[in-house]
Amino acid sequence: MTDYLDTPSGRRIAYNRLEGEGTGVVFLGGFMSDMAGTKAVALEQWAAAQGRPFLRFDYSGHGESAGAFRDGCIGDWAEDAQAVIETLTEGPQILVGSSMGGWISLLMCQRIPARVGGLVTIAAAPDFTEDGFWAGFDDTQRKALIDEGVVMVPSDYAEPYPITRRLIEDGRDQLVLRSPLALPFPVRFLQGTADTSVSVETAMQLFDHAAGDDLRFTLVKGADHSFSTVECLKVIEAAIFDVLARI
Repeated sequence: MTDYLDTPSGRRIAYNRLEGEGTGVVFLGGFMSDMAGTKAVALEQWAAAQGRPFLRFDYSGHGESAGAFRDGCIGDWAEDAQAVIETLTEGPQILVGSSMGGWISLLMCQRIPARVGGLVTIAAAPDFTEDGFWAGFDDTQRKALIDEGVVMVPSDYAEPYPITRRLIEDGRDQLVLRSPLALPFPVRFLQGTADTSVSVETAMQLFDHAAGDDLRFTLVKGADHSFSTVECLKVIEAAIFDVLARI
């Protein structure tokens, strides 16, 4: 059942929370995705079978949460995630971040490290507003972004992405690959070779950049960006079990 949290920033965030015992798991979804996605629901079922706490939620402007998607930015969505974790969970959590959720989970590792017991990323997309969208824009798109405030970018999933000037400019304040990135807890990075949204090179850049004593990288041949086949879901579950066993 969906509940709602009114955050200190004044945004109304939809969430589903599962009560249980032991270390909890929080799922952080991707750009223009929602908590009803295959991975989020499957992991909730996995947690329920164990009697483990689990939390999934929609960032503002996503899914059932209030707000318009094009009004948001990485900073807003990171504030949403922090409010949800601090308000709705107790103690250190295992963060499972998919795509943009990988970037946001890394921001949580920096901002509320005491609330992070471990991390699993799935096709993590840190700094994608700068290194993906902005770097890929031509002069015409960059001018349109500055003059008109938004550029529509084709998507592999459904409607084109509205990429706003605010998203790009705010993203520059949230970058995690330009400064030291300490991850002093078990971390498992998962990536597919057939991912057309996040390259293996980007995944390796994150792995090489991060600092920690228990970091592992798993590359799944043929897996795409959704990473949501039955086999991929088993890989995610195994990674969470591995993290739980080490904390």
